[in-house]
Amino acid sequence: MYDQLPLDGMPRRLYACTPSRLNTWLDCRRRYRFTYLDRPQPSKGPAWAHNSVGASVHNALAAWWREPYERRTPLTAAVLLTNGWITEGFRDAEQSAEWLGRARDLVSGYVTTLDPADDPVGVERTVATRTKVVALSGRIDRLDRRGDELVVVDYKTGRRPLTQDDARSSLALATYAIAASTMMRTPCRAVELHHLPTGEVVEWRHTDESLGRHLRRAEEIAVEAAAADDRYRAVMGAPTATKRSAAGRGAGERPVLGPAQVPAELDTVFAPSPGPLCSWCDFRRHCPEGQAAGSDRNPWDGLAD
Repeated sequence: MYDQLPLDGMPRRLYACTPSRLNTWLDCRRRYRFTYLDRPQPSKGPAWAHNSVGASVHNALAAWWREPYERRTPLTAAVLLTNGWITEGFRDAEQSAEWLGRARDLVSGYVTTLDPADDPVGVERTVATRTKVVALSGRIDRLDRRGDELVVVDYKTGRRPLTQDDARSSLALATYAIAASTMMRTPCRAVELHHLPTGEVVEWRHTDESLGRHLRRAEEIAVEAAAADDRYRAVMGAPTATKRSAAGRGAGERPVLGPAQVPAELDTVFAPSPGPLCSWCDFRRHCPEGQAAGSDRNPWDGLAD
């Protein structure tokens, strides 16, 4: 159904990855190296409060569907959110409590739009597919059955409004649809973004051709990233638990691990992509170019006003 890249010469090992790994390669190759190749991994910055909100909401909604039918109520959603609230990244306890209240309203309001009897095909379901080039896997927030087809549902909690282009262009959603269709032997072409802050549902319906384009794009990225991975291992060898810099450590604090010391050749292969998003990078402290590209952010700056 979906075309794949032809292979020239000897077959190579499948590149095993998630859509997140592929997107990281596209966004910033230095961040890709820090995330997936340097071992031990360089120390990350402090946790982001907006990520704590998103993870808390996702966990609560997943747990809500695992409750017995009679307990699938707005009150249960609020209780699950409260019990699983993640407090990392907030300015103080007062801000955390304020956002707990907001998130509680978010999940309880959202579940009122759901039919508790309409069990999804999967919740936090891992799906996978492979071609001659890439072995892709990932986890879907929710997989619904609508008539004779499946629908990929992705929850969004960020402050930015979503557009149909977000659903259409998402490599992750497209590959999830392909993987779900393959594993369940059921057509899956529709993908949905559920923006909880506004209650908006943004849908895109793929064709076989558009899904094929996304899969070919995933293969193209995989070929580039796999070649860079191979080069890294050829130069650096197998990962070792070498001692890294402990700069910035205070009394009683855990040491800050710096990135691997790589030759200029590898630094070029994994060059950074400086831009506004550098202010939000977990590895900002290790990247002079990223620090120059944008100002420092507080861990709670990603929260909506």
